[in-house]
Amino acid sequence: MAKKNLTPEDRDLFRQAIGKVHVVKSDKVLLTADIRPKPYPKSQAVNVEEHLNATAEFDIEKVGLEDSLSYMAAGLQHNVLKKLRKGQFGLDAEIDLHGLSSTDAKRQLLHFLHDCVEDGCRCVHIVHGKGYRSADNHPVLKNNLNLWLRQHKDVQAFCSAPPKDGGTGAVFVLLQLAEKYGA
Repeated sequence: MAKKNLTPEDRDLFRQAIGKVHVVKSDKVLLTADIRPKPYPKSQAVNVEEHLNATAEFDIEKVGLEDSLSYMAAGLQHNVLKKLRKGQFGLDAEIDLHGLSSTDAKRQLLHFLHDCVEDGCRCVHIVHGKGYRSADNHPVLKNNLNLWLRQHKDVQAFCSAPPKDGGTGAVFVLLQLAEKYGA
C-alpha cells in the first residue's frame, strides 16, 4: 500500500479535529464494582395448560377418518365460519402435529397457540393427519384436537381445511386477538 502524503494544512486540521491525545501505558482495563450491569427480571414461565377450560363440558361424538370438524364459539356470526371455511382470513401461522404422540401434540399445540396469540396471529393452520394408522378407524389425534380446541379460551372457531390445504386431516383455527392488539 502506498504511503499517503499529507499536506501540512491537512495534518494540522487532523490534529485540531481529534484534540489532545494521551499515550496508553497499559492495554488492560480493570473493571470496578460500580460498573456492573443492572439486573433484569427473568421472564416468568408461561403455564400454557391454564389456557384450557377444563371445567367446560363438551358432549362431542368421536369423529372418523373422513369426518369434517367444525366449531364456533357462542356469540359469533355464522358468516365467520363460512369465511373461515373459504380461507378468507389469510393464514398467519402453521404447525404439523401428525405422527406425534397425544402428549407431545398437546404440548406443542398449546405452546403454538400461545405464541400465535402473543404475536397477534388471527388465523392458523393445524395439520393433524387423518388417522389412517389408528385403531378401529377412530383417529386419536383428530379427536383429541377436536376437544382441545373447544376447551381453549383463545379459539373462537375452527373447521376442517379445504382439500388443497389438507382436507379432513387439517383445520383452520380462528383465534381471539390479544388485548395488546385491540381485541
